[in-house]
Amino acid sequence: MTVSATDSSMGNSMDATPTLDIDPLLDDPATRIIVCCGAGGVGKTTTAAALGVRAAERGRKVVVLTIDPARRLAQSMGIDELDNTPRRVKGIDETAGGELSAMMLDMKRTFDEIVEAHADGERARAILENPFYQSLSAGFAGTQEYMAMEKLGQLRARDEWDLIVVDTPPSRSALDFLDAPKRLGSFLDGKFIRVLMAPAKVGGRAGMKFLNVGMSMMTGTLSKLMGGQLLRDVQTFVAAMDTMFGGFRSRADATYRLLQAPGTAFLVVAAPERDALREAAYFVERLAAEEMPFAGLVLNRVHGSGAPQLSAERALAAAENLDEGRIVDQEAGKAGVRDSSAPSPEAESTPDPTSESHSHSQTHPTHTVEQLTAGLLRLHAERMHVLAREQRTRDRFTALHLEVAVVEVAALPGDVHDLEGLRAIADRLAANDAVEPVESA
Repeated sequence: MTVSATDSSMGNSMDATPTLDIDPLLDDPATRIIVCCGAGGVGKTTTAAALGVRAAERGRKVVVLTIDPARRLAQSMGIDELDNTPRRVKGIDETAGGELSAMMLDMKRTFDEIVEAHADGERARAILENPFYQSLSAGFAGTQEYMAMEKLGQLRARDEWDLIVVDTPPSRSALDFLDAPKRLGSFLDGKFIRVLMAPAKVGGRAGMKFLNVGMSMMTGTLSKLMGGQLLRDVQTFVAAMDTMFGGFRSRADATYRLLQAPGTAFLVVAAPERDALREAAYFVERLAAEEMPFAGLVLNRVHGSGAPQLSAERALAAAENLDEGRIVDQEAGKAGVRDSSAPSPEAESTPDPTSESHSHSQTHPTHTVEQLTAGLLRLHAERMHVLAREQRTRDRFTALHLEVAVVEVAALPGDVHDLEGLRAIADRLAANDAVEPVESA
């Protein structure tokens, strides 16, 4: 990752903020995984897709993995639907030798693939048909995050792509996959699971004796809470999965180490808003605590102005002056003052209905230049208030995190829905153009 000091004069905190250079990060062959995390609604999915497009068109073989259930990624890349299989994205400029694929995590299908790969045919069938497994694989708490780690590990092991871009779920759950190995270990080491696994480990009559003695006190209660059939399903599932539990934990630990490796880069995506940057601060601190390789902050949808030197106060004052001048100085509006050559009130009240100018004025009332100018000045004042609020929010974050490299991405006038829109976002990501500072007076 390349970080350089910024030349921006946006305040003391911004002066000390290093700039995140995206292109060197994407071009570095040592960069193998980029993980985009952040709060919901900040453009994280779009950022991940834009990074994938830019990296592919600069010569990398890229796959974008989205864990977000939204379909925006598929739509923007011109793919009808994403699933658990990487699909080649058409329309990418591959003259530099790169290519782009995209996929969406299918949690249940990923779980099924693990079972099929690590259990013999009969045992795999017993697991896949088990009702408790079907419930677990479809939506058990934490399963999505664990399966995301499994899929990331699978993609990296295939070595088919030299860059994997991961788009994570919104809000703080985006970092839940960091806890997956620990949670899985707690689950497997829990007393309940050990009791359920014991009969299968002991086997035969001894196992049945253990089951009758060791579980007799809890079976009645569990049967009432879970239902007798569900309890039997859980016991059958645990017995069938016994030989696979160690593999789950070891693979999760391996993927966790992969995320900590130098070839991984975490990007936190945020909007210049208080809540989004509060979440960003949480991500930054959590990544540091987990010793994850953090690349920097993508500050998305930053507003700018073509006339930053004109403050909101001066614009509003100018608009008020124009309004006052229009009221005081308009000669035609003064009582008793009228040009003798002007048409009579009767003539004014009975205009020619066939007149084109009359018809146009009836449907499109005219506005003076002063009115239009005053309206534009007020719009500019509103925009400058937005810019000032965003700048204060940015400055608060950077004052607390001076070491965090930042790249600001200027807001687009509309939504991104195709490859051209993704390229526009990618250009802004790589431009490193800080928004001009706003004057407070």
